[in-house]
Amino acid sequence: MDLPPLIDLNDDVTDVVSAATSHSYTDPSGTKIFDRYFSSSSSPTRSRPSSSSSDEDESSQPSNSTIKRLDYMMQFLDRKLHLNDGGGNNKNDKHSSSSLNSLPEFIAKGGEIPMFKPPLRAAVHPGRPPSLEVRPHPLRESQVGCFLRTIVGTERQLWTGGENGVRVWEFGELYEESESGTAPFRESVKGVPGVTCMVGDEGSGVVWSGHKDGKVRCWKMKMNGLNEGFRDAFAWEAHRGPVLSLCISSYGDLWSGSENGSIKLWPWESIERALFLTTEERHMTVLTVERSFVDLRSQVAVNGFSCILNSDIKILLSDKCRSKVWSSGFLSFALWDAHTRELLKVFNIDGQIENRVDMSLVPDFSMEDEVKMKIVTNSKKDKMQSSFGFFQRSRNAIMGAADAVRRVAAKSGFGDDNRKTEAMVMTIDGMIWTGCANGLIVQWDTNGNRLQDFHFHSSAIQCLCTFGSKIWVGYMSGVVQVLDLEGNRLGGWIAHSSPVINMAVGAGYVFTLANHGGIRGWNVTSPGHLDNILSSELAGKEFLYTRIENLKILAGTWNVGQERATHDSLISWLGSAASDVGIVVVGLQEVEMGAGFLAMSAAKETVGLEGSAVGQWWLEMIGKTLDEGSSFQRVGSRQLAGLLIAVWVRNDLRAYVGDVDVAAVPCGFGHAIGNKGAVGLRVRVYDRVMCFVNCHFAAHLEAVNRRNADFDHVYRTMNFSRPSNLFGASAGMLPYLLLSCWLACSVYLLWLVYRSGLPLVVVSVAAGALSAVQMLRSSNAISGQSVEGMPELSEADMVIFLGDFNYRLDGISYDEARDFVSQRCFDWLRERDQLRAEMEAGNVFQGMREADIRFPPTYKFERHQIGLAGYDSGEKKRIPAWCDRILYRDSRSTLGSECSLDCPVVSSILQYEACMDVTDSDHKPVRCIFSVDVARVDESVRRQELGEIIGSNEKIKFILEDLRQIPETIVSTNNIIIQNQDTSILRVTNKCGENDAFYEIVCEGQSTVKEDGQASDRYPRGSLGFPRWLEVMPATGIIKPDHIAEMSIHHEDFQTVEEFVDGVPQNWWCEDMRDQEVILIVKVRGRYSADTKNHRVRVRHCHSAKTKKIDNKPNESGPVQGNALPRSDYQRLSSSFDIVDQLRNLHSP
Repeated sequence: MDLPPLIDLNDDVTDVVSAATSHSYTDPSGTKIFDRYFSSSSSPTRSRPSSSSSDEDESSQPSNSTIKRLDYMMQFLDRKLHLNDGGGNNKNDKHSSSSLNSLPEFIAKGGEIPMFKPPLRAAVHPGRPPSLEVRPHPLRESQVGCFLRTIVGTERQLWTGGENGVRVWEFGELYEESESGTAPFRESVKGVPGVTCMVGDEGSGVVWSGHKDGKVRCWKMKMNGLNEGFRDAFAWEAHRGPVLSLCISSYGDLWSGSENGSIKLWPWESIERALFLTTEERHMTVLTVERSFVDLRSQVAVNGFSCILNSDIKILLSDKCRSKVWSSGFLSFALWDAHTRELLKVFNIDGQIENRVDMSLVPDFSMEDEVKMKIVTNSKKDKMQSSFGFFQRSRNAIMGAADAVRRVAAKSGFGDDNRKTEAMVMTIDGMIWTGCANGLIVQWDTNGNRLQDFHFHSSAIQCLCTFGSKIWVGYMSGVVQVLDLEGNRLGGWIAHSSPVINMAVGAGYVFTLANHGGIRGWNVTSPGHLDNILSSELAGKEFLYTRIENLKILAGTWNVGQERATHDSLISWLGSAASDVGIVVVGLQEVEMGAGFLAMSAAKETVGLEGSAVGQWWLEMIGKTLDEGSSFQRVGSRQLAGLLIAVWVRNDLRAYVGDVDVAAVPCGFGHAIGNKGAVGLRVRVYDRVMCFVNCHFAAHLEAVNRRNADFDHVYRTMNFSRPSNLFGASAGMLPYLLLSCWLACSVYLLWLVYRSGLPLVVVSVAAGALSAVQMLRSSNAISGQSVEGMPELSEADMVIFLGDFNYRLDGISYDEARDFVSQRCFDWLRERDQLRAEMEAGNVFQGMREADIRFPPTYKFERHQIGLAGYDSGEKKRIPAWCDRILYRDSRSTLGSECSLDCPVVSSILQYEACMDVTDSDHKPVRCIFSVDVARVDESVRRQELGEIIGSNEKIKFILEDLRQIPETIVSTNNIIIQNQDTSILRVTNKCGENDAFYEIVCEGQSTVKEDGQASDRYPRGSLGFPRWLEVMPATGIIKPDHIAEMSIHHEDFQTVEEFVDGVPQNWWCEDMRDQEVILIVKVRGRYSADTKNHRVRVRHCHSAKTKKIDNKPNESGPVQGNALPRSDYQRLSSSFDIVDQLRNLHSP
C-alpha cells in the first residue's frame, strides 16, 4: 500500500505548479528551481556563445523579473497551502499568527446594498479592456514640481512633457523589465520650464515643445545613446506669455499660439537652416529664427476680426486634408489658409460667422453694481433697527448671496464657461470634431460649418484623439469613450481615477495621460473581441505578478471635552501601542467648542480656512508622542470646529503612502455648523485607497434616528475631490469675489455680535454664511462623485469609522449599568447597545464590522477620577455607554474571502480596548489595532506578461494579423509632370472587397533637376509637408471597398517666398525656377494597422524661368514657357509593386 502524500495539493495549486515548471535552472548552491520564463526571456539576439564555464554560469542566472515571479508564485502557494491546512497550524507564518490572534467580529446587516458594497476589484478590471501600464499611477506627493502635462506619439517613440522637463519611451522597450513599475524611459535634464504643448515632426526627426516661459524648444528624436540628461537641440523665445498650442501646417510651417489671441508662424525655410547647422553655428541661427516670425494677428486688422481674436489660443489644429489651420479660443474659432496664411473665417461655437465684436461676449457687471447697492442700502436701514433684527437680516442677506451670485454668473460672460472648447481633432475623412466643457461633442466640416452634435457624458471633455475609423474622447471624470466617424458610441470605461488630460497614438495603442501622471495604453482594437481573450489570459497569470503586503494600523478616538491631555495620557493611549504599527490614525472630538468658536470656524470654512491654535497643539503633542521625524511622519490632517483627524506614517512605509485628500461634513445646525459632523482623510497605501472618518453624532439617549441620519448624511456627501478654487470653474471668478466680500462683512459682524454677548445670533449668522456656500458647492457636487453616482466612500478599498457616535444603552438604569460594569458582564450590556441593535437591523453602518467589546463603557466619567468609580455621579447621573467606537469595512464580500487582486484588502482586529487609566476627559480614549493584508500588482512583471501573451498566444496573433491587414490598393500612375497652374488627377483604387482603406499623402522630399536631367538630393519638409508650389487635395481620406478615390495634384502659379524680420515683411523672393521634383508617398493602412503600404509617385514641375530678386513687392511675371519633357500618360498598374518597378527605370538620385 502506497503512503499518502505529505501535502495534499488541490487542483488549483497543482495547475500552478505544472504551469510554472516547464523549464528549470540551478542556482549556485545546486538547488534546482523551476522557471518557465528563463528561456523565453533570453532571446537569441541577446545571448552570445560562451567558451568558458564562467560564461555558462553567468548565462544560467535568472533575471530579476524571473526571481520576482518565483517569489510571488511561492507566496501564492503558501497561501493556498495555508487555506488547505485549516488556516492556523503554522505558527511561524505571519498570516497564520494574525488570524490566530484576531478578535471575533460583529457584522452589520445591509452590506448587500450597492452603496455599501466593497468596490469591484479584479486582476483585470471587468469593466474595461486590459491596458498596458506604461507609467502606473504615481503618488501625488512624489510628483510635486514634475507632473506630466502633455503627451505626443511619433513613429517609434512616446514623448511626454511635464513641469520639469520631458520624458521619452521607446515603443520597442515598453514590455522590458524595469526596477520601478514604469516602463524604461529617458529623461531630459532637470530645470526645463514647464511644458505646455508638444507636436511631433517626423519629417525633421524632431519634437517641438512649447513652454511656460514663452519659448519653443527642439528635441532630437535620435538620442545618440544617451539614457538620461539629454538637452534640447535649440530654443528661441516665441511669445511673451506661455506657448499654449503648437501645430505644423501642410507646408511645414510651425504655428504657435499664446495668450490674448497671439498667434505666430515660423516659416519652414528659417527652421530648416537651424536644423542643418552644427552646434557651434546654431546659436547665431537661432536668433534669425526668433526674428523670422509672421505675426498673423497683426495681418487681420479689417472687418473687426482683430478685435475678435483676443482670447487665448488654446488649440491649433492642422487640417492636412484641405491645407488649412484651425485656431480655437474659449468660445470662437478662426480658420486660416495654410498656403497663403490668410484668415478665411471667424465663427463662434454655434457656427455663426463673426465679422465684428459681439458685445454679448463682454461681461455685464450691472448686476454686480446692483448687488453692491443693495449691500449699502441694507446696511443703512439695519442701523435703524434693533440689534436682534439687524443680525437676523444680516443672516438672511448672507443666505441670499448665493442666489445673487448665480444671477451674476448667468448674465455675465462667465456663464458660458461650460460651453467653451477644450479639445479638437481632425479625423481621416477630413471632419473636425470639438469637445466642450459641458460634455458636448460637435462635428464640423472642413469649411467651418457646424454639422451635428452629440452628448454621451455629463463630465467635461479634456482631450480628443483619432485612429482609423475611431474617435477617442477623454473626460474630466476619468472616463474614455470610443465613437465611430458617424458619432455613434462604440464603448466606454473608466480609464483612470483622475481626469484624462491628453491622448496620443503609437505602436497600435492609444495612450491616455491622467492628471495624476499615470499613462496607460489601450489597444486600438478596443472595444472588441480581443479584449476578452487578453483579459482571460492575463487574469490566469495573476499569481505571477501579485504581491501581498502586510501592515498594521493603529486607530484611536477620543472625545477630549475641550481639555488638554498630559504626556503620560498620550503615552498610555498611543505611544505604548505604536511600536510595531505602520500607520497611526487619530480622531479627536470637542477639541474646542463654544458658540463663538463655532461661528468663527463656520465663517473660516466658507473661505477655505480651517484649523485652530488648540488643534495645532494637539497635533504637535501627538507628534512628539509618536517621535515624529525620527519614526513617523504626519501625512495629513483636517479640522472642522471641534473635530480633528490626523494620520502619521512610519518612515519606512512613507514611499508607498500618498495621494492624501481631506474632507469635512458638518451635521449641526441644519448641516452648517461643525459642532456635530465628520472629518475624513483619504490616502493611497500600496496603490489601494483607504479612508479614515472621524465622526461626532447627535447626543442624547432618544436621538437614535438623528444619529442614523447623521451617518447617512456623512456617508453620502463626504467629498474628497476639492475644486481648483472655492466654487469650481463653472462659477467663474466673479461669484467668488462677490461672496468673498459678503463673507468678510459677515465675519466682522460676527465679531461685533460675539463681543456684545449674543452667541446664539453669532451661530445663526455663521450658519447663514456657510449655507450660502453649501448651496453653491452643491451645484458642482456631481463632478466630485464617481461615474456611477456612488458616494466616494463607496469607492475605497477600506474604510475606518471612528469617533464619538453617541449611541447609548437602552432599557437599563444607571445603577443597573454600574452593577453590570463592576461585574464585567459586558455580554448582557451589549444586548442593550443602541448601535449594535441598529446595525443588526441594517439601519446604520451597513455592512461594517466591529470587534466584540470587552472593555467597560467609555462615557461618562468625572474628570481626574481613577477607576470605574469615576462614572458620572452628579445630578444627571448619565447612564454609562459605549459612545466611542471604531468600525471598519474592507474588500471582503464574504467571510471566507482571501487576500487577492479580486479582494485586495483583508483586515483583522488584533486589539480593541479603552484606556481606562486616562482621566483627562469625561470620555475614555479607545484604540484599535488592525492587521491588514494588501494585494498589489507588480506592474513591471505584469507588463512583461502582457507582452509575452501578445507575442506567443497563437489565437491572439491570428486575430491581430487579421485585424491589421492592409487592403490591396493600386495607383493610376507613378510619374506626373505638371506646368504652371496645371492640375493632374491621381487615382487610388481599393481592390479589397471587404475592408476600407485609409490613406494619407505626404512628401518624401523635394529636389532640383539639374541640366543633365538628374535630381539632386531630396530633403523632407517639416512633418513631411509639401513645397509651396504644390497643392494636394484631399491629402487624407477613406476609400470604400472596390472604390476609387481621386486626388488633385495642382501647381500654384508664381508662388513667392516672403522674408520677415520681427514680423515685418522685408523682401519678396521668387522660388527657384529650375525644374523641381518631389516624391509623394501615398500611405495606405487598414482599420487597425500601425504599419502602412506605401506607393511612391514622382511629381515633376518643369519650366525655364530663372531666379530673380524683386524688392519690396513682386512684379507681374510674363508667360512661362512650356515644359521640355514629354508628359506622361496615366498608367493602370496591376499592383503597387509594379509602380516600384516603374520607378526604378526613372532617373533618381
